Amino acid sequence: MSTALHIQQELAAGLLDDHASVSPKFFYDALGSVLFEAICVLPEYYLTRTEAGIFTQHLADISHAIEPGGTLIDLGAGNCAKAERLFSHLHPDQYVPIDISANHLNEAVQRLQHRYPHIEMTALGLDFSADWVLPDQVRSDRRLFFYPGSSIGNFQPDAAMSFLKKIRAACDSEGGILIGVDLIKQQEVMHTAYNDHLGITAAFNLNILRHINRLLGTDFDVRQWQHKAHFNTEKSRIEMHLEARTNLEVTWNNQRRRFIGGERIHTENSYKYTLPQFLALLESAGFGKPRYWTDKDNWFAVIYAQAI
Repeated sequence: MSTALHIQQELAAGLLDDHASVSPKFFYDALGSVLFEAICVLPEYYLTRTEAGIFTQHLADISHAIEPGGTLIDLGAGNCAKAERLFSHLHPDQYVPIDISANHLNEAVQRLQHRYPHIEMTALGLDFSADWVLPDQVRSDRRLFFYPGSSIGNFQPDAAMSFLKKIRAACDSEGGILIGVDLIKQQEVMHTAYNDHLGITAAFNLNILRHINRLLGTDFDVRQWQHKAHFNTEKSRIEMHLEARTNLEVTWNNQRRRFIGGERIHTENSYKYTLPQFLALLESAGFGKPRYWTDKDNWFAVIYAQAI
């Protein structure tokens, strides 16, 4: 089955489900990637700023915990800026950025390769949230998987476990993971982070409909939808949805889906953990000897754990 056909089938299945949904991986077309970079500098969006502060304050200690060299595999690399901060401390022999938005990724890697010609770079445009296998050009020894930004929160807990186990299986005995995790905190802080005053998160969420139109041939009218985000206390997650403003119908090929006003398409979850919860998750996935660093308010954690 071709990749395009697989994507179309996945999107159609999500739209036709009783509770319509779209995977957050489809946020990241060219415009979506730019909008997310804008979100990351918003004053309300504490995640990027707080994680960056942890790296600024503790990078020397983090680098002492991780043996230099080896292969740095950057999951969801985006513009590669977060991984670039590690180069001068971790001194990777090979850098492997992975992102579903291949064009955006390739531009970033071209820039980096000029700046760091001594580092072998292998950019991979693939969907690592699905079934994936790293190609032979990715060195197998001393792989460090770098997954910042708390993107692990996009997975439901059982799927997060499966994903972490897959990373563990791709490591040798000297491999490990360096991951960012958003911690449970005051609900108002979390709510505001996904409902910024400028509406950039709303634009980011709505843009997924334009991307679906291109991928599946749907006829979504973005003006008929509105952004909704809230914290689900029972499931300990932020949920993002798109809500129909009125009764409407979406068609593609020979298929259609009717939405009534107020009906929603679920576009993203962002699970929030306590530190003990996530450390237990890593241990169950096959990682041990964890080291972790947090900000002064314990809003966010950066964790390094070794494959065992």
